[in-house]
Amino acid sequence: MRLGFGYDIHRLVVNRKLVLGGVEIPFIKGLIGHSDADVLCHAFADALLGAAALGDIGKHFPDSDERFKDISSLMLLKHVAQLLRTNNYDIINVDATVILQQPKIAPYMKRMRENVAQALGIQVERVSVKATTNEELGFIGIGDGAAAYAVASIREKQLPLDL
Repeated sequence: MRLGFGYDIHRLVVNRKLVLGGVEIPFIKGLIGHSDADVLCHAFADALLGAAALGDIGKHFPDSDERFKDISSLMLLKHVAQLLRTNNYDIINVDATVILQQPKIAPYMKRMRENVAQALGIQVERVSVKATTNEELGFIGIGDGAAAYAVASIREKQLPLDL
């Protein structure tokens, strides 16, 4: 078994969609970035890539590459899952915490888990998404951004034994 850790943070700005776990959440602000800036998917991707020692999302999806401009981060996550399979790894589970002062995202967590599970090709029971505020402290606490921390566990695929 191998473990990986991921982290992502983006600013919240007006006139931008708020997308977390592939779910568009109605809100006056959205996260800004080269892709859709989905901090949850980005943290999951980095955790998985880290577990396999395959670098990070910046290496695989650089913001200098126009192919990734405004792309759905679920597509990036799907690519990461395929990269792990190509490198002989199975995903055991992923777990993340989103840190966001507003809006409340509890009503959307089930869909987030389903989207992430589908992108990764694993059962929804293997995907955990939690949320917390920053208790009105700092950059996130005053409503200027959001972050996510994630962990992932993977294992090397068992190759059949020649008997």
